[in-house]
Amino acid sequence: MPDAPKYPLLAGLESPHDISSWSDQDLADLAAEMRDAIISAVSVTGGHLGASLGTVELSIALHCELRSPHDKILWDVGHQAYGHKLLTGRLEQFATLRQHGGMSGFLRREESEHDVMGAGHASTSISYGVGLAEAIRSRGETASVACVIGDGAMTGGMAYEGLNQAGHLGVPMVVVLNDNGMSIGENVGALARLFQRARVDTKVTRVREEIERGLGRLPGGDFIGERLRDATKALWFEHGALFESLGFAYVGPIDGHDIGEMRRAIRAAIERGRPVLVHAKTNKGKGYDPAEADVENMHGASPFDPACGSARKPATPPPPAYTEVFGRALVREAEADPRVVAITAAMLKGTGLNHMKDRFPERTYDVGIAEQHGVVFACGLALAGKRPVCAIYSTFLQRAFDPIVHDVALQNLPVVFAIDRGGLVGDDGPTHHGVFDLAYLRAIPNMTIMAPMDEAELVHMLHTSLTIDGPVALRYPRGSGPGTPIPQTAVRLEVGRGEVLSQGERVALVGYGHGTQIAREAAVVIEDTVGVAPTVVNARFCKPLDATLMRDLAARHDLVVTVEDHAQMAGFGAAVLEALQDVAPPVLTLGVPDRFIDHGKRDRLLDEAGLSPEAVSQRVISVLDDSPAVPSPLPR
Repeated sequence: MPDAPKYPLLAGLESPHDISSWSDQDLADLAAEMRDAIISAVSVTGGHLGASLGTVELSIALHCELRSPHDKILWDVGHQAYGHKLLTGRLEQFATLRQHGGMSGFLRREESEHDVMGAGHASTSISYGVGLAEAIRSRGETASVACVIGDGAMTGGMAYEGLNQAGHLGVPMVVVLNDNGMSIGENVGALARLFQRARVDTKVTRVREEIERGLGRLPGGDFIGERLRDATKALWFEHGALFESLGFAYVGPIDGHDIGEMRRAIRAAIERGRPVLVHAKTNKGKGYDPAEADVENMHGASPFDPACGSARKPATPPPPAYTEVFGRALVREAEADPRVVAITAAMLKGTGLNHMKDRFPERTYDVGIAEQHGVVFACGLALAGKRPVCAIYSTFLQRAFDPIVHDVALQNLPVVFAIDRGGLVGDDGPTHHGVFDLAYLRAIPNMTIMAPMDEAELVHMLHTSLTIDGPVALRYPRGSGPGTPIPQTAVRLEVGRGEVLSQGERVALVGYGHGTQIAREAAVVIEDTVGVAPTVVNARFCKPLDATLMRDLAARHDLVVTVEDHAQMAGFGAAVLEALQDVAPPVLTLGVPDRFIDHGKRDRLLDEAGLSPEAVSQRVISVLDDSPAVPSPLPR
């Protein structure tokens, strides 16, 4: 007899809507299975634990009341949707979460017909939903649309652009505000305080409901009753009035962990046939004590011991991460220069600015998930004589492209962009790979762009950035560097000057940022394999490029090879080709190919992209062996 499945309720599901007829006890047991499955998988693979534990009941209620995929359920960001994945037939694949070739940690349309939108960035679901709802209405169809957005994502301006359009069109759609008081860390800003008042004052909800029931019995018809109910909501709930003023009916706040209450609210919202916002209060990490106790570290958890929540530590501790090195170096710069201030977009710890916050709380600003605003806010600070440092992930900085051009560079303001997670980031996949920053920054006038080859150079480059009277982009990768000792004193580097690390022959390997480490290791393989010791160069600057050094390398070598952890198109290699266009030497540019790279361990993804030391050396050797492609050595 085969073994009974570990999760019999989940394993027996043929369609997520099957649960609509289940008893309350069966749904409660289903929630317990889902939590256990999430904890078991994430403890091994790592992943977004707390957010998905907090939406288990909410996921059940949505799939009870909507018939996916006919009805559309949209999840903002996607890291709160592990329960949705389990309910939509992905139990057997769940152990492959965030593994190469396995299930994504976010939603992907290619993965399931129930994943309506693919997302890894915040504040987009409402805009998607308005478009879907309007298209459905225009075709005369009856499908429902529900968007789940965390209150952290409600700090993003796009969410309100979507709400504004939905209210204007009057499209029938439901927005479920998953209010847990957190994004990655604690939510910040005036809106967060507004939501918090609703979370703590449950008596107001009960009083308001009693008044509304009384109003419903008054004579005067629906018109008077509706106006009085709207006025009552505005009187009792400020945030309810906010959404009502945008054209939404407001329901809540309600207990997001009460499946029955959530089902009734969603059902009533769908029946209204207009934009409705359901405000659900939830607890991040619900049902797992370590995740509830440490919501920030358990947001994006590394593999851990499920019995206690302690992270699984490697036998040999790695060197400090670039993020940590940057954060501590920024504190030292701020101690020396009172003009230095720090800005982040809801990623205080993720960017290392927690150190700055601890040391200089009055000079550290978390603007919420609002990169566009954060950049223009930095401009205001710069105009007043400050030296703002915007620490933002490469993939998130994409959202602020226009202010970088229009507000920073055009006015030549001294704003430093500390671009974390430059390059392939690994398990989070294509929504988070930071491989386009050079392409969207390099063409902007007045911009200085640099990348360190190791931790020590990061310290020097941060110091250098703060001495430049204009915009600067400083890019560094995720994770640890090679373990280079951190200098006690930072020095100013000569802007636009690269350095030759080792002088060789025939081949010049020119690395940019992490590409320099790849080039150094590839040079060893090339020498061991074919007996040619390449010249290895640390470019340091992409803009201004050290064109003099590039021309000298072209004159002295048979082949110039650029190596970068960035898209090959429009990246550092393209800058070198532009600088050498009238010289026309053989140049081989190696970078991330022109396709989206999937998720998986970073080293594996680099190899897949042809950027491991082994892959680079093989490519170089193959070109050297192809005599028609490479002429005989040029005169020295």
